[in-house]
Amino acid sequence: MTHITEESAMAAPTESCPECPPARRAAGRGGWLRRLPLLLIGLGAAAGLVFASDYLSFDALAAHYEELRGWRDANYPLAALAFVAAYALVVAFSIPGAIWLTLLGGLLFGTWTGAALVIAAATLGATGIFLAARTALGDWLKSRAQGWLGRLERGFHEGEVSFLLILRLLPVVPFWVANLAPAFLGARLGTFVWTTFLGIMPATVVYTSVGAGLGTEIAEGRKPDLGVIFEPHILGPLIGLAALAALPVVLRRLGLGLGTKKENSDA
Repeated sequence: MTHITEESAMAAPTESCPECPPARRAAGRGGWLRRLPLLLIGLGAAAGLVFASDYLSFDALAAHYEELRGWRDANYPLAALAFVAAYALVVAFSIPGAIWLTLLGGLLFGTWTGAALVIAAATLGATGIFLAARTALGDWLKSRAQGWLGRLERGFHEGEVSFLLILRLLPVVPFWVANLAPAFLGARLGTFVWTTFLGIMPATVVYTSVGAGLGTEIAEGRKPDLGVIFEPHILGPLIGLAALAALPVVLRRLGLGLGTKKENSDA
């Protein structure tokens, strides 16, 4: 006599297990629901490239500056909220051109208020895409958490805070990469949020300060120097902060190395 266990019945749908096909269909629907946020972000990014790219440029900023300034003066709280919402959506959908919104923040709200709004909005948008990627790809990543990916993830968790801060501090790392890579490596949500918030501060203040003086350049028909962040007096401190963030990992590795040598000598 053939015995059908509960596990085998769930694994292979037969006439004796009528619940199996609906259960599997429900699991399939759950998989699609998990991938839905990332799909929506992809669609939003495509739509942004088509419809919003023309508005995220210096020419658009210069053309609408007076209009935006007048609207800000008449509706300051609403203008600030609208700016944060627009910036967060641009970041969440990874639409190119957020740099121009950063400059606009400085232009409309000043260096420090503009920086505060940009930091809040960028952190909000980055958290959105981080959660979408982690939700959609979490099971897939766990199923492949062996070999090089598993070793990479374990190494990442040994210095998670340092790694995340370095991603934010170094201006050579694209912002969307710094949003997605931690999701692939299983970063903790809380750590991702606060390291994003702190890590983007220095570069944000640099660009909002450029934006604060952009009115003169618009009046004179000159474009701002976006490469200012790579000037030695700005890039040097950023590299120094990144090196400081990496110091705990370096010291930990040195400590592990010394401990290994001592153990070998005792043996």
